[in-house]
Amino acid sequence: MFSHVMIGVNDIDTSKKFYDAILGALGHAPGQIDPKGRCVYMTKTGIFILTKPINGEPACHGNGTTIGFTAETPALADAWHEAGLVNGGTACEDAPGIRPGPAFDLYLAYLRDPDGNKMCALHRVAK
Repeated sequence: MFSHVMIGVNDIDTSKKFYDAILGALGHAPGQIDPKGRCVYMTKTGIFILTKPINGEPACHGNGTTIGFTAETPALADAWHEAGLVNGGTACEDAPGIRPGPAFDLYLAYLRDPDGNKMCALHRVAK
C-alpha cells in the first residue's frame, strides 16, 4: 500500500545518526544523502526519507502519528530500542514488551526521535 514515508527533521546529521542506529539494529543499511540533502533508506518493500521541510519552517512531530518498523524478533526490537536511546532518542509509551491482542500478541518498543517523531518497532507474536 505505501511506497514511502518522509518525515521532516531539523538536523539531517543528527537524525541520520539516530536512524542509522535504529534501522541498523533491524538489519538495514545506513541512509544515503541524495543530491537534495535528504537522507534516504531504500529497502525492497519501501523507502524512508528524512528531509528538512521545503517551506523553510522548523520540522515538528505529528501529534498522534506513529511510524512502525517491523522487527523479526523481540530481541531485535529491544536492540532497536537500545540503539535509539544511545543515539539521541527518548523512551515513550510503556517499556518494550508484549501487548496482548485478540488474534495475536504484539511485542512493541517505542521511541521519540531527536525531533519528537514517535517510532515503533513491532514484532507479531503467534498465539
